[in-house]
Amino acid sequence: MATNHVAPPLFERIPAKNTLHRVLILVVLFFFISLIGYRLFSLAVLRRGGLPWLLALFCESCFCFVWICSTSTKWNAVDHITFPDRLLHRVPELPPVDLFVTTADAVLEPPIITVNTVLSLLALDYPVEKLACYVSDDGCSPLTFHSLLEASKFAKLWVPFCKKYGVQVRAPFRYFSDQSLTSGDDSSQFRQEWQKMKEEYKLLCQQIQNASQKRFDLTGEFADFADAERKNHPSIIKVIWENTEAGEDGVPHLVYISREKRPNCPHHYKAGAMNVLSRVSGMMTNAPFILNVDCDMFANNPQVVLHAMCLLLGSKNERDCGFVQFPQKFYDGLKDDPFGNQLIALQYFFSRGVAGLQGPLCGGTGSFHRRKVIYGLSPNESQIYGKKLIDEKLQKQFGKSLRFCEAAASILSGSRYKADSFPSLSSTIAATIHVASCSYEYNSSWGKELGWMYGSTAEDVLTGLRIHSKGWRSIYLDTNSAAFLGSAPTGGSAVLTQYKRWATGFMEIMFSNCSPLKATLTEKLEFRSCLFYLNSSFLPKVEDPAILIPVALFISYNVTSMWEFNHVGQSTRAWWNNEKMRKITSTSSWFFGFLAVILKLLRVSQTVFEITPKDQLEVFEGKKTDAGRFTFDESPIFISDTTIVFLNLTALAIFSLSTSTKWNAVDYITFPDRLLQRVPEIPPVDMFVTTAEAVCWGKIGVRTE
Repeated sequence: MATNHVAPPLFERIPAKNTLHRVLILVVLFFFISLIGYRLFSLAVLRRGGLPWLLALFCESCFCFVWICSTSTKWNAVDHITFPDRLLHRVPELPPVDLFVTTADAVLEPPIITVNTVLSLLALDYPVEKLACYVSDDGCSPLTFHSLLEASKFAKLWVPFCKKYGVQVRAPFRYFSDQSLTSGDDSSQFRQEWQKMKEEYKLLCQQIQNASQKRFDLTGEFADFADAERKNHPSIIKVIWENTEAGEDGVPHLVYISREKRPNCPHHYKAGAMNVLSRVSGMMTNAPFILNVDCDMFANNPQVVLHAMCLLLGSKNERDCGFVQFPQKFYDGLKDDPFGNQLIALQYFFSRGVAGLQGPLCGGTGSFHRRKVIYGLSPNESQIYGKKLIDEKLQKQFGKSLRFCEAAASILSGSRYKADSFPSLSSTIAATIHVASCSYEYNSSWGKELGWMYGSTAEDVLTGLRIHSKGWRSIYLDTNSAAFLGSAPTGGSAVLTQYKRWATGFMEIMFSNCSPLKATLTEKLEFRSCLFYLNSSFLPKVEDPAILIPVALFISYNVTSMWEFNHVGQSTRAWWNNEKMRKITSTSSWFFGFLAVILKLLRVSQTVFEITPKDQLEVFEGKKTDAGRFTFDESPIFISDTTIVFLNLTALAIFSLSTSTKWNAVDYITFPDRLLQRVPEIPPVDMFVTTAEAVCWGKIGVRTE
């Protein structure tokens, strides 16, 4: 009698054990309810408190609501474990994957950073003929193009070296800067090849550095850049390397794309660049799966594509895995996270928690997508949907390129990809230039119903929200060896600018037609996922026993928050730094983000996608001496926080015995320390505004008292 053999799964979904965490959450919730109940009882029954207590009740209720929205996602945390070895036995032919890399400014995002990310992707443990790397350069920089040309030459040495010796970290700057990452092979042949590769990489860095210091001869391969301006140029698409070789030592396709930009044509920032990448890659390789990464997030785990395929191919129902999101992790993180932007505890608890619901939001980097999901397909639509579409309907949605519509139809219909059905990449350039033009999206559904969504500087979150609203789920995967690593911004201005962009993007989504509330009521966004997307003296007298309620709430809330950081290996100092930065960003980045969205709604101005500066890689040099120190510049984003600092200092001077103002000043202690060192560099207008505001509020405080 034959026995039925059940193949082992490609991944496992394991509920996390978080009993202690749940107990701490319930304790905080109890004190929240007690405080609000006490406030209501005092106002309604004892008839005391008046307007100050009403305001306190409103603020505490809002804070309680926000806390419940965020904490509810932590309740059902899950982990996923993948088995790449099983995948290689279960799937006879792995599917193609298109790799997207986006960069926007050769000054703020130095090309050597992009080069390292591209090299790490070209060397992934995946069949070479199944990979194609597309680099979007929104800065239209000949330096970026030149750097990729030189990188493609180095890749022909680097990729075989990595695969021959099983190199684990395949971004050269990391590999050569850390001796512990060197292969365990001690043979003389390895040492000789290792030294050669190091010299070749030094030469590559030197060539890029030299090129950045001189003017380009805009002829030959660079002729297309001759009349190009950053915001006014035609589409430039170059096939830097086309893989025509068989075998593991080959290098995947590498394509450079700089989409057309015109002054009077909206380009929609990163979302627009991602949509152009989708169309150009659809014309060239049309892989059913897409990986997108930022230029500074290199692939740290060479098997990352295999891990993602375990989830995308191993799910019993495609609905359960619309996209896979890997966490954003950072290398060389500063001790105790002084800027509160390494996101370790946040990702560990929130991302694992929301993974137990409808899945994590789209992070904008380290995301594996099904192309058909990006093209707007719902999970309940038939696989033959694409075949039923007539050309006119396709063109209304996808644009006027018949060839691209045919490629999109094959993706929507689920027809099998055949590599020999496409000509050489170079022969498609004329057609791809058309779909990369700034006028191609007119009268189409790009940015509204398909592709990456427009209308928010947080285009990744908005796109993930649309995917979840259609009924798809997503999966969060944190591998033992970090899948991707990037550089966290350093310095006060860069950190606050990044938080401001996130704040602006989230608030744009809240006030848009695609808000989570609307998606929950009219579409298929789950309620708890909706909660995840939504994220004077007012105290009793000291002699009043009710003072124990806010005191207990304060203690339990902070103990829970501190425990979360300690649980993921972070120090108490790191928790304190994150709490400080949370207060600083809430009164600067989030405040300015709120103002930007209000001005947009009033049609006074439009929001702008602000690029976060990336630090130049220092591979063979020492570490920065100024790392971890809060630096100031001329940005107006510092006005609100410096005003609060001066206000607290004024209050301390007037009420030297007031403990409440001393506690507030402690939260902002980062500011006075660095502010006094940078006073000559602060614009006079900022100094005047902040000082005047502080004095005025100080006088108001005196009169009120």
